[in-house]
Amino acid sequence: MPSMSLLASSPSGLMAKPPSVARLKPHLPFLTVVLCAFAFLALFYTERITFFSSASIFKLKSCPRKSTPFKTREKPKAEEQWRDPLMDDRFEFDPEECSVVNGKWVFNRSIKPLYTDESCPYLDRQVSCVKNGREDSDYRHWEWQPDECRLPRFNAEIALKKLRGKRLMFVGDSLQRGQWQSLVCMVEWMIPEDQKSLKRGRFHSVFTIKEYKATIEFYWAPFLVHSNSDNPIIGDPRQRILRVDSVANHSKHWTNVDILVFNTYVWWMSGVRIKSLWGSFENGEEGYEEFDTPIAYTMGLKTWANWVDSNVNPNITRVFFTTMSPTHTRSMDWGRVNGSKCFNETKPIKNKKFWGSGADKGIMSVVSKIVHKMKVPVTFINITQLSDYRIDAHSSIFTETGGKLLTPEQKADPLHHADCIHWCLPGVPDTWNQILFAHL
Repeated sequence: MPSMSLLASSPSGLMAKPPSVARLKPHLPFLTVVLCAFAFLALFYTERITFFSSASIFKLKSCPRKSTPFKTREKPKAEEQWRDPLMDDRFEFDPEECSVVNGKWVFNRSIKPLYTDESCPYLDRQVSCVKNGREDSDYRHWEWQPDECRLPRFNAEIALKKLRGKRLMFVGDSLQRGQWQSLVCMVEWMIPEDQKSLKRGRFHSVFTIKEYKATIEFYWAPFLVHSNSDNPIIGDPRQRILRVDSVANHSKHWTNVDILVFNTYVWWMSGVRIKSLWGSFENGEEGYEEFDTPIAYTMGLKTWANWVDSNVNPNITRVFFTTMSPTHTRSMDWGRVNGSKCFNETKPIKNKKFWGSGADKGIMSVVSKIVHKMKVPVTFINITQLSDYRIDAHSSIFTETGGKLLTPEQKADPLHHADCIHWCLPGVPDTWNQILFAHL
């Protein structure tokens, strides 16, 4: 409080006679500076309060805007010219300070996917929607735009440099396999033919990038814990039994991996109670107990968490968890009373408050509670909310079942045959990988 000390330094002088104009002059510049400073602070405080969203106001962080006002006035890069830099006040992405959960899908036809299902030879027919007859293409030109920050565009060259000398492994179900195939296709076009190879296995598939001495791998473990339906798959969920106390059969393949990306959700959501077993499957039908899904899921995820805490060195290995990929099998969720699940949807949902029945908040809460108690840090790839808007991006009737493309009769009955679980590629899983590499 400099101004107060100056006034207090000579009280007698102030009481004796009014200060002359000459004596006031030296104080005017100083008082002007003080008043301007208070005005600036008031303006800054007001602007900061309006900046926080309702979701982030409880997570106050110091000066999250990394860029200065002058940076927003720089000429945008060619790939970002569609944005108005004077209107876009979001700061550059910082994983410690920006949540990608809150945002919107912005349509931009100038954004071209890095691959197509015809240019990339590594996609399963299940997710190759254009090959399977899908004619509309708008679903490939939506970009996720967080409210608070700019999510960096995926750069294949930078991604390959980040992977140099490393093993990256996706572990989980067919949705995780889709994310794996997405990433392989996002980088493979830059790699000479003699410098890349793919070896597929029943459980473990490996894409090798020889020049970079790197691998992008997928390991099939739909429950993470061991089950009698890992391979071969048991179609009837009532016949599946889980060893909720063991990941040993799978985890031996997860060691010595530099970047682990796990997921498990949709296989648990069968609508039936989960048959859970402790010990060997040799106990058969007599050894299991049935639990409601949240209880069995909690036990299984705790087993996984214990393995991570006991076996992962966080100084060597990064661990990620992809949150649940929502399904869209109930068109009433988004107001289509007579709709056929996700069939014939061509645009994302615009309502930011939307949360469909295909994303279970109870399961999400289980994951959050367990992960936050772990010793090894686990980073969420929080894709649930942003994916929940994308009713337009599923493989729908442009897919296969049982290894065969849908017949014309099946396509004419989308209510029973449209796949509103898996995603077309290129598509939404590309954004998941964009978020993953922003964190890396």
